[in-house]
Amino acid sequence: MNLQTMLTVLFTLGGLLLVAATLPLALELLVLTVAALFPAPRRRDPAAEHEMPPLSVLIPAHNEEAFIERCVHSVLSCAGSGTEVLVVAHNCTDSTALRAERAGARLLVLNNPSQRGKGHALSHGFEVILAGPYQGVLVVDADSVVDDGLITEVRRRLRSGALAVQGRYEVYNCEHSQRTRLMTLAFYAANVIRPRGRARLGLSAGILGNGFAVHREVLARIPYSAHSVVEDLEYHLALVQAGIRVEFLHEFAVRGEMPVTAAAAKAQRARWEGGRFRMMRKWVPKLAADIFRGRATQIEPLLDLLALPMATEVLLLVAAACLPVSWLRIYVLSVFAVVLFHIGTAAMQGPGIGKTLRSLSTIPGYMLWKLWVLPEVWRTSRAGAAWVRTERESRADGRAM
Repeated sequence: MNLQTMLTVLFTLGGLLLVAATLPLALELLVLTVAALFPAPRRRDPAAEHEMPPLSVLIPAHNEEAFIERCVHSVLSCAGSGTEVLVVAHNCTDSTALRAERAGARLLVLNNPSQRGKGHALSHGFEVILAGPYQGVLVVDADSVVDDGLITEVRRRLRSGALAVQGRYEVYNCEHSQRTRLMTLAFYAANVIRPRGRARLGLSAGILGNGFAVHREVLARIPYSAHSVVEDLEYHLALVQAGIRVEFLHEFAVRGEMPVTAAAAKAQRARWEGGRFRMMRKWVPKLAADIFRGRATQIEPLLDLLALPMATEVLLLVAAACLPVSWLRIYVLSVFAVVLFHIGTAAMQGPGIGKTLRSLSTIPGYMLWKLWVLPEVWRTSRAGAAWVRTERESRADGRAM
């Protein structure tokens, strides 16, 4: 075998590996974006307010004194009768507990340094709620605010037979910086367009960690034991394997505070992406086995789990375009077209074209930043990696912390 033939084989093998890595996200984006464009089916539920099932709004909070009062007030302002607000002050060293009670929430204090992470706070809260009369639990992050109709619609869906519901999860401080504007677009794409597409196809919309609700039957059947750094993804995969579908509530949103400095964003991104890689190792064999047993509904959750983060996908596509393989370049152009279609759809229905163009101008710098984050992502993906809280740089009143 001469050198030229050897290089051709190596480039072809490299191209096939890059296709294998990037194809899951490409398929996800194409199918779900097209599906998201179809109109929502009309829902008919004339239930009156007094017929709604009692609901508990669970707010896990670790050192959230800057935002907890705003969050509790937001929930209480639209809670209505039959709804309680329960704050779990988890390993707090600030005034979170005091401020939560002052705002009008029922308070649980959980101090156990060996139980770090949001999953432990949720497990404790769910256990207490199940001992009461509540038929469902809505989880809201302590740095968030909710739309006025969210709680009423969650109760209506649970009354109509839904076992789990996910609302739109968007960015609250979207105009703070170019970073948060870019995250606003990314959140709308990942947390609105894709779940909407799944819902149109009759698939489980997913759990996004904020603004999701579950019926007490689900918690009794599948206890919340998700304690990884991506507890939302972990619990959703458990629901999917049990055949439970999460409905998407696209009419109303919960909006959370995003980090604005590079250091805080790095910690958050490393936790999200590293945790996903860990879930891939744990759940890909299980989902693949279910598919081989004839459960076709597991194909989309498997593709979603295998899908790379968007920025990583683009970096690999650029690398693939540099290889001297003609068919690979056609593939790269096709996937880039899918990515642009997905982003354009999110921009048109979300932040708008003008804001999107300004946000996209920061992408080259964001790509370099992603390379800087990779070592931290790798560290977080290892088994036993500790949960690390994302530091916030602003207060609910707009002042620096």
